[in-house]
Amino acid sequence: MGSPLGARKERAQATVAGLRALYPDAHCELDFKSPLQLAVATILSAQCTDKRVNVVTKALFRRCKTARDFAEIPVPELETLIRSTGFFRLKAKSIRELARALLERFDAKMPKTMKELLTLRGVARKTANVILGTAFGLSEGIVVDTHMKRVAYRLGLTAKTNPVQVERDLMACVDPADWIFFGHAMVWHGRRACFARSPVCDFCPLAAFCPKKGVRSCASS
Repeated sequence: MGSPLGARKERAQATVAGLRALYPDAHCELDFKSPLQLAVATILSAQCTDKRVNVVTKALFRRCKTARDFAEIPVPELETLIRSTGFFRLKAKSIRELARALLERFDAKMPKTMKELLTLRGVARKTANVILGTAFGLSEGIVVDTHMKRVAYRLGLTAKTNPVQVERDLMACVDPADWIFFGHAMVWHGRRACFARSPVCDFCPLAAFCPKKGVRSCASS
């Protein structure tokens, strides 16, 4: 059973305040210049680091600049360009079909609603939240990736493991005005301090109120 909602709201508020002090400039670390580029980069980031994606998209975005470019690039060429991100065949199919849908149904423009984004190939709630929050400044939900799941669980903000259920728990206890920042900052914290193994609890300002759920050992230096 998870913590009562009131307690989770208080902890969420303290978490946001702590994260704002730690990472006032937290942002999406994928390189992009348009909503389309962000969508493609986010698809490529599945089971891959942002650093690797940013290396790959330098060449990819030089080759493909529009939705039509992504829709019409030969499959073998696209797969070669994105191979190092892993699952390249599936990702290539998602990118091409997403681009075709934009051309056929959205006048080659990225839609700005969760409902419409979820109709696109390769776009689930995580990707849709990234696009809405990062490209358009709109918050219909909270980005839930592996870092968010881990850190939110350790903080006692959710006891769930399913991403949709985790997001639902977080939306209930985090102020909607903080959703976009919270999504970025929690990922930053997961990458910089609250590691999967041996998080640096001794140096974490959130440790004062973090129940450290599931943490087996903390790094001491």
